[in-house]
Amino acid sequence: MKTMYKFMKRFYQITLTCLLAFLFITPNSIAQKKDLSMEDAVVGMWRQYYPEYRRNMQWHGDSKHITFVSSEGLMQESIASDKSKCILNLETLNEILDASEIPAASHFPSVKWVNSNTISLNTNNNYIEINLKDKAVIKIIKLPEAAENTEITPDKQAIAFTTGKNLAYANTEALNQVTNNRDQNLTAGQTIARNEFGIDKGIFWSPDSKKMAYYLKDESMVTDYPLVDIRSRVATVDNIKYPMAGMKSEESKLIVLNTETNSEIVIQTTGDPEQYLTNISWTPDSKQILIAVLNRAQNHMQMNLYQAETGEFIRTVFEERHDKYVEPQHPAKFIPGSTSDFIWQSRRDGYNHLYRYTTKGELKKQLTSGNWEVTELIGFTPKSNDIIFQSTAASPIERHIYKLNLSTNEITQLTNAAGVHSASLSPNGEYILDNYSSTEMPNAYDIINLDGKFKRNILTAENPLSDINIGEVEIGTIKAADGETDLYYRLILPPNFDPNALYPTVVYVYGGPHAQLITNSWLGGARGWQYLMAQKGYVMFTLDNRGSANRGADFENIIHRKLGEHEMADQMQGIEFLKSKDYVDAERIGIHGWSFGGFMTTNLMLNHPDVFKVGVAGGTVVDWKYYEVMYGERYMDTPDENPEGYEANNLAKQCKKLEGKLMMIHGGIDPVVVQQHSFVFVRECIKNQIPIDYFVYPRAEHNVGGYDRIHLMQKVTDYFDDHLK
Repeated sequence: MKTMYKFMKRFYQITLTCLLAFLFITPNSIAQKKDLSMEDAVVGMWRQYYPEYRRNMQWHGDSKHITFVSSEGLMQESIASDKSKCILNLETLNEILDASEIPAASHFPSVKWVNSNTISLNTNNNYIEINLKDKAVIKIIKLPEAAENTEITPDKQAIAFTTGKNLAYANTEALNQVTNNRDQNLTAGQTIARNEFGIDKGIFWSPDSKKMAYYLKDESMVTDYPLVDIRSRVATVDNIKYPMAGMKSEESKLIVLNTETNSEIVIQTTGDPEQYLTNISWTPDSKQILIAVLNRAQNHMQMNLYQAETGEFIRTVFEERHDKYVEPQHPAKFIPGSTSDFIWQSRRDGYNHLYRYTTKGELKKQLTSGNWEVTELIGFTPKSNDIIFQSTAASPIERHIYKLNLSTNEITQLTNAAGVHSASLSPNGEYILDNYSSTEMPNAYDIINLDGKFKRNILTAENPLSDINIGEVEIGTIKAADGETDLYYRLILPPNFDPNALYPTVVYVYGGPHAQLITNSWLGGARGWQYLMAQKGYVMFTLDNRGSANRGADFENIIHRKLGEHEMADQMQGIEFLKSKDYVDAERIGIHGWSFGGFMTTNLMLNHPDVFKVGVAGGTVVDWKYYEVMYGERYMDTPDENPEGYEANNLAKQCKKLEGKLMMIHGGIDPVVVQQHSFVFVRECIKNQIPIDYFVYPRAEHNVGGYDRIHLMQKVTDYFDDHLK
């Protein structure tokens, strides 16, 4: 009995010790892991759960220092040391501003270095330069409160801007009105062609800062499209110009203003007035202008050279044609020190590569080649011996930085860590500032020399989600429907995944051009909502089908004239992959996407009702004849040229095939995919007694943003919870 008593006593002591240890340790460890709220997933991923980073990081002066903005102010670090010092705090900044009667800043603004002693910043519509040595404002250019689309001269002496549809520019002495158009059909100094073809601005200063080229867009021939403004007691109509495929499109000109003589000329482009004047670039001597002139059919581009003083046509430097489409995306970049040699980016050999041309039309050399894409031309070393660029050469889902020697054509990979890299070149051309992330690395900054040798690490961010109950992400490849092409997928599993359980699955889809959803970057390129859904017990799957970005021309343009066909076939390969997983419940598969992804979601729900039980389609393109000219005609041609393609892609006429639960969501004032698309689909469903759910965000445009997005994603989540989970 004594022996048994001692045994039992010892047993209870051990049990109590283990229990206390469990109570002491386990609850805390569990408490450390929390679930994402919807606000966390939508907003928090850009705030408290965003990986640590350096705001406004840039090279300073002699390339021996970098600066960034922190809560302390403007910070500086040596490239040789990780010790930071504050060179200007908010209190001192506001004292400097106050001395020039400029309102105080509530937080330290982003700045740019004008020279090694002078910074520029924008506050309260003022462009301000501050000399840090003297701690004094040395320049102020005041702009009107309504100023938009600002563009500063290379010498920083003047700023062009738009107010409404007119153009002006200001310097330290005066405000100069360039246009006074009262005709609301005319727009000066803004983007044209609905921001397609790499067009991201409408004002182009000459290198000598004496001339300003700007777009003048005439939309008088374009049909008005009504958007309803519900903010007044009696709703009003806000008409926008919306050129639908096959209908009359805008007409644009490029005008050059000489600010010294206050005289203007029109660049003498000839041909169809509805052609596209894209990728404007000045020659370094400010005497000539290059324009990539693209016909409306988008299958013939001419790189034309014009005199800036007279507007006269000089020559066509080269031409590009394609039986599907040509899509210029980048202006000519002149090699420093040359007034004739420039770099042009083109997909003419099937992938986006660099070509060296002269303004006389001589192709000196194709600089890069291979089954990969140049994704950014970062810059030139000061002596112009090397080009620094970013590309997919290492992997379609990664981006690395490379150096290309213009004399030898030798290419050196400068970054080695797996992931997606971006970079800025130091002023002296000796170093690059490398910023990257991967599925394993939240965010990092390194300094690397131009031989690819590591100099030092500036920051390696900790995992901001270490306390979050988050599922694992897997990136891999499957074969496309052609049986040959590799497609990348992303699979997010629920936390505490049980391979013996059956899980509902949601496919998140886009599938169209100009988008790549799967990359070896932080979180695999996924959004917080997808991890929240995994947290709720869903398997989340995404596939970049043929037609998506950064895989070459043939990979993308296979969709030409028959949008949806190959994209759906590839997505169904993804479904077969999912069905091969024992943990995927094939009876509970849903799908969600927005814009082109809304088109894909609806298409797949209609054509594969046996697979997709629930769908949420947002900003959906239902009938491509209602979509705008520039994007729509590139991929579908016009309705008259491709009636079979348009008919096959009219989803409203297929509504009878809908069997599952589908909710459509639309922004009430969407100027990109107008609400007519979803209205037409819903009307056809009603006529044919087909059940459908519908939700509108009354004052939302194409994408529902801000805190409204929390409501949106909760709506989407609830729909899957109600009908799929």
